[in-house]
Amino acid sequence: MSEHKALVEWSFAGGEFLKGRYSREHRWCFDGGLEVPASPSPSVVPAPYSNAAHVDPEEAFVASIASCHLLTFLWVASKAGFHVSHYRDAAVGSMTKNDKGVPWISLVLLSPKIQYQGPAPSRERAVELHEQAHHQCFISNSVKTQITVRPAEE
Repeated sequence: MSEHKALVEWSFAGGEFLKGRYSREHRWCFDGGLEVPASPSPSVVPAPYSNAAHVDPEEAFVASIASCHLLTFLWVASKAGFHVSHYRDAAVGSMTKNDKGVPWISLVLLSPKIQYQGPAPSRERAVELHEQAHHQCFISNSVKTQITVRPAEE
């Protein structure tokens, strides 16, 4: 169907590599020309070997899930006759340890707050639309993380 590419690049910039004392800052490059400064989360690798101002993989993972849900929801809502005028989601990912003690993002909570131009769906219909979006989202279909959608009250 399609391929999606990202160039991820890091270079040693000094320090003591074999002792783990080196910067993990790197960059993500995308086909449209966007370059994103990236780093491990300071909760995983402390400063100065990480940079909290950069995007970390865990944040990107949560953003990817939330973004895919948003895009799929917009499509589902439009097909159902609802005109979305604004969509905001303060998504949160929770890291826990699996049964082998390895950390992973086990839960992503989506909390979309949506405004409509014209009539809005009932609370029940909005839940149905989010369910449809969740089941059709490419990213949610690609991960084992539990994804919970709790639409905010309008």
